[in-house]
Amino acid sequence: DHRMIEELGDGAGYRLGAGMVSLGAQAIEGRDIVQVCQPVLRALCDETAMSAHLGILDGRDIIYLGRAAPNSHLVSNVRTGSRLLAHASSIGRAILAEFTDTQVKDLFAGGGLEQATEKTPQTVEAIIDQAHRDRAAGFAWSEGNFEAGIGSCAAAIFDHSGQAVGALKVSGPEARFSSPDATTELSNAVVRAAREASASLGHIAR
Repeated sequence: DHRMIEELGDGAGYRLGAGMVSLGAQAIEGRDIVQVCQPVLRALCDETAMSAHLGILDGRDIIYLGRAAPNSHLVSNVRTGSRLLAHASSIGRAILAEFTDTQVKDLFAGGGLEQATEKTPQTVEAIIDQAHRDRAAGFAWSEGNFEAGIGSCAAAIFDHSGQAVGALKVSGPEARFSSPDATTELSNAVVRAAREASASLGHIAR
């Protein structure tokens, strides 16, 4: 009656019906990225003992939508609602890494590029090169790239259509990001968290 299943002809059995497809689409659309990611951020914060943030792309900026902070004085002072340069911040870089070269060129066409530090890409070509490296790594890694003395690692979050709809990251003292084992331990934790958030939004990794 609700068209959850449909009978195939010639006694061939059944298949999922339009009602089930519609119900599934409604469930996916109802998964708010902030609601989904907040417990993921808290778990990531507890695991790494560092601040964890969620951000989305808005033009050439990223906007922070969520945050979890450890019980420590060594925490990030970036608040929900803050805007940062996408090409300079690790969250922005993680999202841009999923763009095509043409999409990056279109986004940054016209107008000069603002700089956060001397490590910030100064040309569109440099942003594209940075995006290629970040995509190959599977995460965006920063050792003072945006702010001196602060390190971070970010990974993209995907929705059910496979689109990068945001990214999450951890950040803390740069020294924690320069130790021999930091890259593996922190990047693995961040990538796992991003995959968990993506799965909750309906993404199926391939």
